[in-house]
Amino acid sequence: MNPRVNMAESPVARQMSKTFGAVTKAISASGLPRATQELVMIRASQINGCGFCVDMHTKDATAEGETAQRLHLVAVWREATVYSDAERAALELAEQGTRIADAAGGVPDEVWADAAKHYDEEQLSGLVALIALINAANRTQVMTRQPAGGYVVGQFG
Repeated sequence: MNPRVNMAESPVARQMSKTFGAVTKAISASGLPRATQELVMIRASQINGCGFCVDMHTKDATAEGETAQRLHLVAVWREATVYSDAERAALELAEQGTRIADAAGGVPDEVWADAAKHYDEEQLSGLVALIALINAANRTQVMTRQPAGGYVVGQFG
């Protein structure tokens, strides 16, 4: 697959990357656990078919100590026993937020309430921002056909 746009050379893409970086810092400051962040980004990227982001976030999660078992089971997290109740609530919110067009009323109240049992308002704000950000990143990478497999941990900062 050949990319449609060289994202590294595009001034607009570079500015977007800086903006994404600033949002990422705010998310990190929310107190949302880093492992949860990576799991959420992987799951949303799987749903959106973004190979570039799946590659990046599985490699980043591995570098941060995530286990292969948990990474392999993200796509089937409902059937897996390796995630905490808090992680499961975050994954459900990520799925509902990613598939928001599929739900007539948006994210169901019970999904939000479950996440709110495990995360405070700052963490929930970080989680919502993370879900929005990864969906924007996925759409950017998919539309411009960025290939998967070449990401090197730390290449973006």
